[in-house]
Amino acid sequence: MNVASAKALVTGGSSGIGLETARLLISRGARVAICGRDRSKLDLEANEIGALPIQADVSVEADVVRMIWTVVDHFGEDYNVLINNAGFGYFAPLVETKTEEMQRLHATNVLGAMMVARESAKHFLSQRYGHIVNVASTAGQRGYAGGTAYASSKFALHGMTECWRAELRKSNIRVMQINPSEVQTPFFAASGRERPASPRKLQPSDIAGAIVSMLEMEDRGFVTEMAVWATNPE
Repeated sequence: MNVASAKALVTGGSSGIGLETARLLISRGARVAICGRDRSKLDLEANEIGALPIQADVSVEADVVRMIWTVVDHFGEDYNVLINNAGFGYFAPLVETKTEEMQRLHATNVLGAMMVARESAKHFLSQRYGHIVNVASTAGQRGYAGGTAYASSKFALHGMTECWRAELRKSNIRVMQINPSEVQTPFFAASGRERPASPRKLQPSDIAGAIVSMLEMEDRGFVTEMAVWATNPE
């Protein structure tokens, strides 16, 4: 697609990968809405990059429905790109995994992603055109110790991506997935697993560039899935 014609929604857009993706899309001429739960942080970042801020919690269905209609109302019938990025991490050994924490994580990472995609797909189907990029993780390709909650959510997103692609492809809707490896964002600090910074690890801008490159392919084709790893991390 011509990214300058994009009218995009980036969920989890007030920090990390979401914010950098929104920033890059806007720099290429796109109009972008970002959502987040923290009103003050959301407004600050939206003002800085020139995005439309929409306060919403993707795990709450009423918020999701309101958010999509706000995007359509603001951008008109041209809303055509969803960057399905909202999510967080929770890590613990199996015997220490708390039911309520796993339910909370899946409510955002799985159910939230589904609801945002569902409401967006209704609009994309009506115009027979659109793009959905699900931000998953290499954790959705291989499990690891302590990853019961997070990895299972990303495996689920991978499965949903394949289902949506099978359903929507015939209506000119490209459903894509990107699997970042470890990226230096507030994600790890928020999950209690802060890692030391390193110039050899991935940056949010690296993933933003990969996402935009997927969108930029001519609409006759698409990259179904992309994994991004640091070349030689410390």
